[in-house]
Amino acid sequence: MNKLSLLLFSFIFLNITAQSKITVLKAGEGTPIPSASVSCNKKTVGKTNAQGNLEFRTKCKQVDVTAAGYYEEEAVVDKVMEVTLSKTDPKTQSIEGVIINDKSDPLALEILQKVNDSYQKNSPQSLDSYSFKSYEKISLDIDEDSIKHYNSYLEKRFDSLRQLPEKVQTAEKKKDSLESVNVMKLMSSSKLFLWERASEFLYSKKYGEKINILDNRVAGLKEPIYEMMTLRSNRNRIPREIREENRTLYRFFLTDTIEIEGRQNYVIRFRQVDYKQPVNKRKFNGYLYVDTETFGLKKIESNSKKKSEGTITSIWKPIENKWFLSKENLKIKMGSTVFGNTKADNKKVKDSAQENTQKFGNYVFMVADYFDFTTNINENKKDFAGYTMAVKNSDGKTLETFRTDSLTAREKITYEKIDSVGKKYKLDQKLNAFTGLIKGKLRIGQVDFDAAQLIKYNKYEGIRVGIAGKLNERFNRYISPDAYVAYGFKDEGWKYGAGIDVKTTLEKNSFFRAEYYNDVMAAGRFNENLWNFKMKIMNSGIDLKNDRFYRYNGFKLAFENDLSNALTLNISAKKDHEEATFDYNFMNLGQKFENFASQITLKYAPKSKNIMTPSGKFTYEQSFPEFYINYEQGFQSFGGDFKYSRFDVLAQHSFKTKAGVTGIRVYGGLLAGDAPIWHHFAMNGLGSGKDSFNFNLTSFLGFATMEGGKYYNDKFAGFYFTHRIPWYFKTFGKNTSSFDVVYRGITGDMKNPGHHGFDFQKLDHFYQEIGLESNNFLGTPFNLGFFYRVGHYSTLPFKENFAIQLKLNFLGF
Repeated sequence: MNKLSLLLFSFIFLNITAQSKITVLKAGEGTPIPSASVSCNKKTVGKTNAQGNLEFRTKCKQVDVTAAGYYEEEAVVDKVMEVTLSKTDPKTQSIEGVIINDKSDPLALEILQKVNDSYQKNSPQSLDSYSFKSYEKISLDIDEDSIKHYNSYLEKRFDSLRQLPEKVQTAEKKKDSLESVNVMKLMSSSKLFLWERASEFLYSKKYGEKINILDNRVAGLKEPIYEMMTLRSNRNRIPREIREENRTLYRFFLTDTIEIEGRQNYVIRFRQVDYKQPVNKRKFNGYLYVDTETFGLKKIESNSKKKSEGTITSIWKPIENKWFLSKENLKIKMGSTVFGNTKADNKKVKDSAQENTQKFGNYVFMVADYFDFTTNINENKKDFAGYTMAVKNSDGKTLETFRTDSLTAREKITYEKIDSVGKKYKLDQKLNAFTGLIKGKLRIGQVDFDAAQLIKYNKYEGIRVGIAGKLNERFNRYISPDAYVAYGFKDEGWKYGAGIDVKTTLEKNSFFRAEYYNDVMAAGRFNENLWNFKMKIMNSGIDLKNDRFYRYNGFKLAFENDLSNALTLNISAKKDHEEATFDYNFMNLGQKFENFASQITLKYAPKSKNIMTPSGKFTYEQSFPEFYINYEQGFQSFGGDFKYSRFDVLAQHSFKTKAGVTGIRVYGGLLAGDAPIWHHFAMNGLGSGKDSFNFNLTSFLGFATMEGGKYYNDKFAGFYFTHRIPWYFKTFGKNTSSFDVVYRGITGDMKNPGHHGFDFQKLDHFYQEIGLESNNFLGTPFNLGFFYRVGHYSTLPFKENFAIQLKLNFLGF
């Protein structure tokens, strides 16, 4: 019976700690290193044989590899591993650095191109359906090797400081000093940050993707950081190191083939282009394993140039010949904790055994395991209902059932200590203030301030400063009042408004809204209803050269509801008093009118991904295509002066092919009936007009060479086409640059231009401009574009047809 129990225990142990094989080679030569030591938590698990191989079992996620005369390396534990060690002799390294050609191996590049071309075919989302779970743990801490040294240094430092005479300090300085000491002591036994998350991933070709956060806990916080839950990995995307647009940042070398679980894999090493003479650094930045049959990515390890700065490893596994991510491991340096002697420190501190300045690196650590893979699942529509991501539980009580790696003693105490620190220092509020910036909000206590309203500029108001605040969920989870006030220095006018939102549920975006406003707007602005923050920012400069504005004040009632993850509906009714601010006479009726109208807006974004947070819906991944439709109806009732129908539509899409990345935006509008010019459509010129050089900021729907405020139509159709040439090159910094070919066009007509008594033109021919845009110009975060007007509206002077345009790269196409 005892023998049977021992056999059973051995069988269980062998399955829990699966066998791994590691091969240790000399960098640059590829020859084996015998007697290389492999250790886990400072305990040796074995040494390599004459062929540089070692088979071992361990529960560790990562092992250290050392050999006499070589720099130490780390390796994430897998079934098959290969590690290259660089020699410690700087002279030898310099010679090896010269030997390595500063040019990628053509065979390696050919394999990588096949990896990119085969990515969709190898992706799990090419299956009909699947499901799996994940467990992730992220922490911020001192490097494990430095903890003992840190504690020793801290103890000696405190002993030395106790011998100093007590200084006379203000209450504030004394408080700061005590806080500093408390943080130092905290780091001696606890991590600075710890977050665990367990998730379930469902996918169906019919219903799309659904991510359920099964449980979640962040040390020091009462509520989870919902925006942080959306952080992405290499799960559904090609790693940045091997994307075509980043190919020029690295040099790739095909070095070997290796068998893993009965499948042959190419081994490709890579390094950064500025990585010439790596003395005391890694020879390569990382390596790739590529399956020779499917060209699926098996494994990638990407390291910093300096070993102390971090590493990222992702490992995939084949299931039904599709490559599922099975493991991720990350370690990145995030600054240092620095101790230095102040002027008040006396000779006793300076003469201590410690150096005057001590640095301890702070690192972000992440481990992620993916498991319970199932294909061809039972597809139930209810399982995919709601937003893409849903939070099932967030108190951490069920995390133990999902952990693939038990918490260390240091991690367990982190929850105890950091929870008390979080409560004392109100970490929830401070982190929520940071996440608010993602949505363009400045969060201070119970109020969210709109960052986009702080300062603006247009030709009519000049510089406009304002403040807009909205009470958030800390005030009330269902009711949210808001107000704003602004002042234009050029028109010397005040603008203001107030409103209130009343939610009907906390499960999704659904609320009633009532508001009052007194403001100005450019005549003929295209609807921006349901646009996101980035789109509005891009279009905010559309009136820099246009002073045709009108004033409006009135009341509005609205209801907004997300009918599904992809479809949003907004319906509203308004009663406004409207007045032109420029010399205007509509149909000899003057420039002041009453307007009563209703409006329906639909937004359809079938591939965008959302999550519901306490502060509202958050779109964490905007994906194309997208469609926006507005229909406004004016009534001659409730005091309204006009009956009209206004319809506009916007569609945008972006896709990638072998020929490059293409972006398309088409839009148009139609006005039926009689209404003042501001209910028509401006053609969105950004130019200065004749005798002026055209330099402007980009806009979502604008034309760089068209004069601002010149053209108006009651019907129009326009498009914006951009294509990124698949030629990526390095200029300055760590970004790649490329060129976009841009083509914009618009045409339309106006039925009765004579009804509007002011100077403008209808645009009834095809207006076109072509351009070339340099992305990340000279390594900066800006795109610089050069545009030229062609076709019917082109003129003889070159200057009138030419424009230069600047755009922030992060705004997209």
